[in-house]
Parts: sequence; C-alpha cells; structure tokens
Amino acid sequence: MPSFLDDISAFYGTGEKNAAGQTLEEFLEEYDPYKYKNPCCTTDAVVFSAGKGLDEKLEGLKVLMVRRSNHPSIGCWALPGGFVDLRENLEDTARRELEEETGVKGIAVEQFACYGDFCRDPRARVITSAYMALVDEESVKVHAGDDAADAAWCSLSLEETLREEDDEWITSGYRLLLVNDEKGISTTATIIKKERKGLIREKKYTVTDRGMTAVDHAAIITQAVEILKSRVHG
Repeated sequence: MPSFLDDISAFYGTGEKNAAGQTLEEFLEEYDPYKYKNPCCTTDAVVFSAGKGLDEKLEGLKVLMVRRSNHPSIGCWALPGGFVDLRENLEDTARRELEEETGVKGIAVEQFACYGDFCRDPRARVITSAYMALVDEESVKVHAGDDAADAAWCSLSLEETLREEDDEWITSGYRLLLVNDEKGISTTATIIKKERKGLIREKKYTVTDRGMTAVDHAAIITQAVEILKSRVHG
C-alpha cells in the first residue's frame, strides 16, 4: 500500500534499513493499516455562553446542545460533534461539526480531555477528543443542521452532592441540571469523579444517570465546567 502521505521526507530517521532489509518506501508499500481493527475518532465541543461575564459562582452560564435525530441516543440532548475525516486535523473537525450542527463558526476551541471507554458507543470502538469554547450568545446565530434535530442554549447548574477522601483517592459526586424552558428541556444527570492524589492526578468522570443527555456527555460538560471554574477563581 502506498504511503498515506505524499511527502515522507520527515520520517527517514537515520536512513538505515529495518531488520527485514526494507527501506522506508518498501516498508510502507507492504504495510497494511487494516491488519488490526482500528478505533474510530470523533470530537465533541462544549460551547459555553456567560452572558455579560463570569463570576465565581458561574451564574448565568449556558451550554450549547443539539437534539439527536438518529440512533444511538435518538431524541437525547448531546454536544455538537461527529467523526473525524481521514485527512482532517482534530481542531478542524471540532469546528466543522460545530458549524454543521449549530451554525456557530469562527470561534476559538481548546482541547481539554479524551474519553475512550470501549463501551461508550454501540456502533464501534469510538474515542472522542473533547473541546471547549466560550462565546457571547448574542454574537452567534444558532440553527440546527446536519444530523441535529434541534439546537438550543441550555442554562446549566452543577451541584456537588458528594465528597469522600482517603489516603489515595478523592471521590466527588455531581448533579448537572440543563434547562431551556422555551424548548421544554429540563434534564438532570449525575456524575461521579474519582481523582488520585499525588503528583500524577489520575482522574475519571463517569455518568451514573444520564437523564436525557447522550452517552457520557454529562461527564464531559462537568469536566469542562470545573476547568472554567478553576480559571475564574484563579
């Protein structure tokens, strides 16, 4: 199979042959990228609006959600996102999917997490890169498109309901509420976060009750809110 890239000059290394006596060109010619089953890659975007600004309590914070028109999680509210094209950078996917599903475009995005539990999607092994953005709701026009049945700004609140600590782990529980009265949205999700103490802060957010949010998107939103709050608090 020919090289995936037109220009392979950056990959010659020392220029020597491998143990099979192959040059880089010969190795790539025989390489089969489909020898093993590969996971699929997606992006999901947590787009916040804070109205006139953010205070320490993040009052007035909203998140942009889309209603899924197809399986899986049909009818549920999800983050704008979708599959990465083969020759597309992740940031470009996040921006493209956001524009296709909500009409929002031309904004700065920041990658903040990767969610990859093998059981997170029934279609295939899907790993998603999570992005976040902060915009003025009045400066963007939102309309549903592509495979989104609807798009809406939802007011959100995040309440800590549990905190336990031992010598190794901190366990926190959260209640996430998303509301949009005009669209008839009022859904609650519960999330558990486990964080290992020490210099290496192993951290995992898990949804224990999705409500009408899709997949693990309530966990992704919760993590993004925590990052935003930590920056506002300085």
